[in-house]
Order: sequence, then structure tokens, then C-alpha cells
Amino acid sequence: MTAPGSAPLPRDAFVDWLKREGASRYHDHHRYHVLMHEGKLTKLQLQQWVLNRYYYQTRIPIKDAIILSKSDDPAFRRMWIHRILDHDGEKEGEGGLALWLRLAEGVGLDVEEVASCRSVLPGVRFACDNYVQFVQERSLLEAVASSLTEAFAPDIMSKRILAWEKHYPWVSPEMLGYFRARVTRARADSEEAIEWIAARATTYERQEACVAALIRKTEILWHLLDCVYTAYVEPGWGPGGGRA
Repeated sequence: MTAPGSAPLPRDAFVDWLKREGASRYHDHHRYHVLMHEGKLTKLQLQQWVLNRYYYQTRIPIKDAIILSKSDDPAFRRMWIHRILDHDGEKEGEGGLALWLRLAEGVGLDVEEVASCRSVLPGVRFACDNYVQFVQERSLLEAVASSLTEAFAPDIMSKRILAWEKHYPWVSPEMLGYFRARVTRARADSEEAIEWIAARATTYERQEACVAALIRKTEILWHLLDCVYTAYVEPGWGPGGGRA
């Protein structure tokens, strides 16, 4: 890339840089997701991914509320606020969090236990809380850029739906509502965010900071999967839920 201090990249080159870095580092390449999509996870391993990933889902509306608080522009806040409602819903039992709990029920987990987050791995909790802290400490531009992992979500969601229907038929298709909803919603949200970022990353340094924020987010998502993989897939994990 161009050396720092030089002129900013043209819009299309900057967007391509973001997409290239995000795509190459996105967690669909992680071995846990590879095993999932190949149908090689046990029921326990699939359940634990659902349980631990729920904690990340609960952090999303919190980080979006922080992003809202960083802006004094009503137009931006109107654009962004629906993301909180998408996850929390407009009333009890609606929204992405409720759909994820339905998924938890579909894989045979106790919904109350999942919702309590008591059983979340410490490393997963650390990674997700670190994301919230990152958004809180960085600029609005960087915080929005970190959300651009959703640009790569539609493809992995579509792939996941097909994989689950093929390899995990014991999970009712009706329980995959979260994945289905995110295919279209994530694409629209990411395009909206990219346009906003591209219009405001007016120096090379700002563009570089946006790319760094996106990379940091991919690392956080990757760490989450590393934790679940180490706990539930590494050799030596017994079928009864403890070390063999």
C-alpha cells in the first residue's frame, strides 16, 4: 500500500483494500467453521458454539449503542439506530437475540442457561468484552469500520444454512431464522456503513486506521473460535464433556 503521509487512495481502491483484508481474515476460514460446514462437528461441539457465540450476540447492541453515543449527527443516528432494534427487537421475544435463543433451543440447549451466559468460556467473554472496549476507546470512524465484518456475513450465512440442513437434520429448519434474517440485513447494513466510511476517510491515515480497525475485529472473532476449538475439539476432549 501507499506509504503513510501520502495522498488518500481513490474511493474504489480504499473500499477494495477494506474488502480484501476483511475477506482474507474473516472467520469463515477458521477450522471450527470448516468442520461445521463439512458436517464434522459433534452435537456437543455444535451446541457449545451456539452457547458461546450468544455472548458475542449480546455485545452487538451494546457496541452499537456506544457508536450512537459517539455521534452528534442526527442523520447518522437515524441510520444506525435500527441495528439495536434488529438485535433487541421492539418488544420481548423479537429481534436477533430472540432468534438466537430459538437456535439454542433447536440444538437442544437449555434456553435459560444460554441466556444467563453463565457457561460462556472465559476467553470468549474476554474477546467479546474487548470488542466493546475497542469501540468505546476509538474514534467514531474506526468504530464503524470495525463493524464491516458484516460485509462478509451474507455468504457465510447462506453457506451455513445449506450445511446445517444437509449435515445436521436434527436441527429443525425453523430454528435457523437468525441466519436467514442476516443474509439480507447484513448486506444492506454493510453497504450503508461502507458508503459512510468512504465519504469520511479523507486522508491516507484515516483510511489506514479503518483497515486496522477491521483487522482488529476479525482477530477478535477468530480468537472467539480459537477458544471454543481448544475447549471442545482439541484431541483429548471426552464425549462426556470432560477431558478423556
